[in-house]
Amino acid sequence: MSEAIPGKIRRRRFLNAVAAATAATPAAVAQEAGRRRAPNPDRASAPADPSPYPTLAVSATGDIAAPATLFLSDAQFTALRRLAELLTPAIPPRPGAIEAGVPEFLDFLISQDPARQHTYRPGLDALNRAAQRTSGKPFADLDDSQAAAFLAPLNQPWSSDPITDPIAALLHQAKRDVRQATVNSREYAASGAPPAGRRGFGNQYWYPLD
Repeated sequence: MSEAIPGKIRRRRFLNAVAAATAATPAAVAQEAGRRRAPNPDRASAPADPSPYPTLAVSATGDIAAPATLFLSDAQFTALRRLAELLTPAIPPRPGAIEAGVPEFLDFLISQDPARQHTYRPGLDALNRAAQRTSGKPFADLDDSQAAAFLAPLNQPWSSDPITDPIAALLHQAKRDVRQATVNSREYAASGAPPAGRRGFGNQYWYPLD
């Protein structure tokens, strides 16, 4: 008899726990269902997003991107551009130096080569000063006949003596660089033109960002 009492107590506690759980379940379920059905004021006021993906704000590239900075000054670069145009003009189907982007490439090349910097920078400055002195305007603004007069050093006989005149040194260096950069450019390769002499290599080209 003394052993049965604890068993009854355990059964009574078990039945009471089941009854309490059963009585509480409908209220808990109703409360949970009501909570889920209640509208969320924050979500109700927000407009529906038809897309499952977030919307990204976009801006025009001109508003956030600045032009690439040139190594040469503006005056030097415009003089180099005019010089390149004179040294290697376009002869269809072959592109010229301008169409091949040679001035931009040479600006990059000069920025990486101190020896070329010592030739191009003082040479272009001297070329602009000479043009300003004789014609009252920078080299880039000269017409073809005026600009051709400054190319005279290229017609002089070859000499092994060092070139001391900055304009003459510039012209001889630029003549080699402009031609080589043109015939080895992506644009020249895409034109389908045959290689222009031994310096052209068909579908191989120079490109500073490759």
